[in-house]
Amino acid sequence: MKPKNRLLPFYREGVSEAGCDEAGRGCLAGPVFAAAVILPPDFHHPLLNDSKQLSEKHRLQLREMILKEALAWSIGICDHLEIDQINILNASILAMHKALDQLSKQPEHILVDGNRFKRYKEIPHTCVVKGDSKYQSIAAASILAKTFRDDFMIQIHEAHPQYGWAVNKGYPTGKHREAIRCYGITEYHRKTFRLIEDQLAFPW
Repeated sequence: MKPKNRLLPFYREGVSEAGCDEAGRGCLAGPVFAAAVILPPDFHHPLLNDSKQLSEKHRLQLREMILKEALAWSIGICDHLEIDQINILNASILAMHKALDQLSKQPEHILVDGNRFKRYKEIPHTCVVKGDSKYQSIAAASILAKTFRDDFMIQIHEAHPQYGWAVNKGYPTGKHREAIRCYGITEYHRKTFRLIEDQLAFPW
């Protein structure tokens, strides 16, 4: 089978490089999760790609392989309260910093998905737009962030089943917005986000 993609193994050859990505930035509820991953230089899997391009089955298969073969990996989380306090961009970057804090091995270079980041310690970094479809380490981070966040949203769905989080994972689907209109918000909703169209009529 011909590989579906040709992701690059590194940005800077010969250095320990951590890929970073986040999941949940556009959601109405729940935390933002970020992951940092350092892969071995010879890592390769033909299915590895941006998590958004993969089925749930393939994401979970790849997660197991990444957890097993990565030289280091970690997860950072910013909850809805932090998101409301410092805004989603800053919370996404902070979650990446939290993930980097927890790596068992300090990288010499950081690869970040997107175009915004704040310097982490004295480690040089490079932002790459759509990096999760270009570099293996960022793609691996996108898979970990996505799957661990999905697990969290499925877990809290049990206490609030009317919002459909087991399916929509907190994203702004029609069912999710209609549930907010009918039942109000939960302790997990982001109050600074536009949760429904006529939000000003609701005292949140």
